[in-house]
Amino acid sequence: MGTRAVGNHPNLLPKHDRRSVEEQKIDNWLPITASRNGKWWYSAFHNVTAMVGAGVLTLPYAMSELGWGPGIAVMAMSWILTLYTLWQMVEMHEMVPGKRFDRYHELGQYAFGETHGLWIVVPQQLLVEVSLDIVYMITGGKSLKMFHDLICKDSNKCKDMKLSYFIMIFASAQFVLSQLPNFDSIATISLAAALMSICYSTIAWGAAVGKGKEENVDYSLRATTTPGMVFGFLGGLGQLAFSFSSHNVVLEIQASIPSTAEKPSKQAMWKGVVVAYTIVALCYFPVAFVGYWAFGNSVDDDILITLNRPKWLIATANMMVVVHVIGSYQVYAMPVFDMMEMVLVRKMRFSPSWKLRLVSRSLFVAFTMFIGITFPFFGGMIGFFGGFAFAPTSYYLPCIIWLMVYKPRVFSISWCANWFCIVVGVLLTVLAPIGGLRQIIMEAKKYQFYS
Repeated sequence: MGTRAVGNHPNLLPKHDRRSVEEQKIDNWLPITASRNGKWWYSAFHNVTAMVGAGVLTLPYAMSELGWGPGIAVMAMSWILTLYTLWQMVEMHEMVPGKRFDRYHELGQYAFGETHGLWIVVPQQLLVEVSLDIVYMITGGKSLKMFHDLICKDSNKCKDMKLSYFIMIFASAQFVLSQLPNFDSIATISLAAALMSICYSTIAWGAAVGKGKEENVDYSLRATTTPGMVFGFLGGLGQLAFSFSSHNVVLEIQASIPSTAEKPSKQAMWKGVVVAYTIVALCYFPVAFVGYWAFGNSVDDDILITLNRPKWLIATANMMVVVHVIGSYQVYAMPVFDMMEMVLVRKMRFSPSWKLRLVSRSLFVAFTMFIGITFPFFGGMIGFFGGFAFAPTSYYLPCIIWLMVYKPRVFSISWCANWFCIVVGVLLTVLAPIGGLRQIIMEAKKYQFYS
């Protein structure tokens, strides 16, 4: 009896091949691996959108807790160290021939083992991405409220509205946008967000220059007691660490870029990263230094609150912040959606469908909205999460993986550079959350829930 050729229909394939076809279908549905059509400039504005967000507005406040000398040193060192660790992650994306580490936890599993890698990376990455989306909920709501208050300041027709309502308004946009399937589908939103971040950062330091240095400006540390200075300094470190956080989505962004032997994805990705980090420097340093120069230790934890004139310009800047954090929320939510959907489809055996996405993603948006409404402590949350969650994934986890995989010679330049990043990152992780947690407690004393 003759043999018959097996076609490509999944039901006609052997069992092991059939499973691989099913897995491929799932990969084509999951948001991170669904599309490989990204360009190098996608990398640029995705990284700008991911990094220049809520953190840039609090940099003058962080400077007021650190002072001129330590503030400048920490800012410059953070920019250099995180650019170095970001380069490492771009390089490690395809370090194994024929394989791409499309997700941070996949790289962790390669270095630490299947089980340990998941437990080491996933909790940290989720903590960063979820906490950022909560902070963006707060930022979007506060910026909407400030826009409303500025426009209605001289009018008796507007009623005072609670911050909670503005956070709900911001969340309503996220309920809709969260249904976009993958990174390529949010490219236009991310581009608009990146442009807005450049614009409102320029407005922030430009308006400060226009306003000039305040009379009797005070550059001493914000706190007047020794414990207050110490805790404030630690909180400032956390706020700076918070500002360099795009490492948590860099592999997922690179996964959307096509790759061949002649043109590996790291070439396009690194080009985009260099452009992004140049823009980051042009946004961060002027806002931090000019804002602190103009207001000293009287600056608020959001410099746009301190800058209330000219009214129309600051109102415009606040709406730019809203547009930006709408995009930033989606950039950080996409890997979370990918993890949720991977568990639901691969572990819990749900069928991939738009209904599954509608329910799971809407529940995530609702969760971040609820936490943001309940605990809207902007400055303290940035300081706490900046040290506790952001420092490991941005400052030293890439270095640990690099040392384990490449094993550079002891006391070589690579070995020393990685251990320096590890020591700095561990100190940030241990010390920075203390200041941020104290600030949250101080703010909570005078806060009324859902006010």
